[in-house]
Amino acid sequence: LVTCNPEGFPRSALFETRGFAFEHVPRRTLQLLQYQRVWREIWTDGRSLPTNVGGSGKDARDPRYYGYSVGTWADDYTFVVTTTGFNEDAWADEQGHPRSMDAKVEERYRRIDHDHLEVSVTIDDPKIYTKPYFVMKQVYTWAPVQEFEEQLCIPSEALEYRETFRPAAAAK
Repeated sequence: LVTCNPEGFPRSALFETRGFAFEHVPRRTLQLLQYQRVWREIWTDGRSLPTNVGGSGKDARDPRYYGYSVGTWADDYTFVVTTTGFNEDAWADEQGHPRSMDAKVEERYRRIDHDHLEVSVTIDDPKIYTKPYFVMKQVYTWAPVQEFEEQLCIPSEALEYRETFRPAAAAK
């Protein structure tokens, strides 16, 4: 059933990748994701991840579908992003594995050569899993001429589609 709910992270960034790009701006890097036309802020100004997500008080932050991310350079070719503070309504992956608000997702973007970028992802969520687990390793090939298609989930079209096919499915 198509509902247009946000896919959340890391699911949409890892399993629904049709195209992505990074834009470096002062103090942060933006990751632009073609599917669902969303972006992620990856802070690169040295700040720490928030520790009071979902809590109370002046420093409390609301949970987010894409969490809160900070990035650092491990070396000249490896950008490491750590993310936490998740809205628990979205799955971690396509198989429906959950992740808690306090999960930590580590992505390692390593430039193999001019045309190839390797991404590896690990999830550490002691509230749900007994140990960190390696999610995936993927190599992406650079497309010199990349133009994002407009791929939007439009609720009115999803409802129209469901209403068109429901009678046929119910008749079986």
